Amino acid sequence: MSDDDGLEVTYEYVRIADQLAAEIAAGRIPLGARLPGEQELAEQYGVSVSTSRRVRRELTRRGLVRALPAKGTFVIRAQPVEGGNDETPPPGP
Repeated sequence: MSDDDGLEVTYEYVRIADQLAAEIAAGRIPLGARLPGEQELAEQYGVSVSTSRRVRRELTRRGLVRALPAKGTFVIRAQPVEGGNDETPPPGP
């Protein structure tokens, strides 16, 4: 996405998701590993819990993680799913 001056704009949750995806791809976060909870992720990156929630949703959309109710969010794949939607949605309320 670009702003009015043609500069590339990257949302914070996408930047963090990209960083975590790179760590997963490099094996620093291995398959089967549990990601930090929303609060811990928010504290780790200095963002709101809402932003950390969006990070996890983005990683889920990419097919890298899966959330299991009352258990956590776990790495299920090291590379994004091919043919996925590459469009970044606009920020929500």
